[in-house]
Amino acid sequence: MDDIDVFAQSAIVASAPLGPSRRQYANAAAVVATPLVPPALLRRLQEIEIHFGRTRRGQPWQARTLDLDILLWSEGIWAESHPHLSIPHPALRTRNFVLTPAAMIAPDWRDPVTGLTIRQLQTRFNRPKRLDRAV
Repeated sequence: MDDIDVFAQSAIVASAPLGPSRRQYANAAAVVATPLVPPALLRRLQEIEIHFGRTRRGQPWQARTLDLDILLWSEGIWAESHPHLSIPHPALRTRNFVLTPAAMIAPDWRDPVTGLTIRQLQTRFNRPKRLDRAV
């Protein structure tokens, strides 16, 4: 890829599916550099998905060969109107299968919305949930 340089990549992490799929998923994260602005990068990532056999027809949440997302951007929040692009990724803080590989390679990157690092987000996500009980 002459327009995307990979600087770091995580190990592959297996996770249970979201939605109706029954198979395990393989998840990873990468730190990349590119001259592309976010919408152009998203189009390029979608081209890569298609190259690996992804189709976008059918129901949402169906099994797919490849799903590439932009989680964070070095310039913070991408605020321009685009129907399929929001940076940081809206589900970044709520998915351990995203936070775990991201923490392997970029633990100190900050979520521009909360100001927390990836490591802090992962720790919060994995912290045992406290149940308050009325007495």
